[in-house]
Amino acid sequence: MSKIIEGLFYAESHEYVKIEGEFGYVGITDYAQHELGNVVYVDMPEVDDEVSAGEDFGAVESVKAASDLISPVSGTVVEINEALADSPELINQDPYANWIIKVQLSDASETENLMDAAAYKEFIKE
Repeated sequence: MSKIIEGLFYAESHEYVKIEGEFGYVGITDYAQHELGNVVYVDMPEVDDEVSAGEDFGAVESVKAASDLISPVSGTVVEINEALADSPELINQDPYANWIIKVQLSDASETENLMDAAAYKEFIKE
C-alpha cells in the first residue's frame, strides 16, 4: 500500500507539493517511487530556473525506466535537494522527506487544480 500524506497536494503525474507559506516543496509520491523501482539518478533544474505547472522540470531515472518530472506548481526554483545528487536512492527510502525542488510560488491558487490526499488515494486505486 502506498503511503499518502494528508495536507499535501497531488498531481495526476504523481508529483506532490507541500506548501509552506509562499514556498512549495516538490517531489514524487510513494506510489511513483514504487512504480519506478530503484532510483539511480535525479535530473534537477538550477536554482533561479522558472518552473511552470504542467511542464517538466527534470527527470528521475531508475533501473527500470526514466520518468519526466512534471511541476504541479509555477514559480522560481529557490533550492534543489543537493543530497539527491550523491544519494538518489533517498527517494526510495522516503519520497516525502526527500523533496526534489523548493519553489517560490508565483500563483498559490494553482493548488486548486491538484488533488488532496483522499482524491489521490482514489486516483491510484484505478
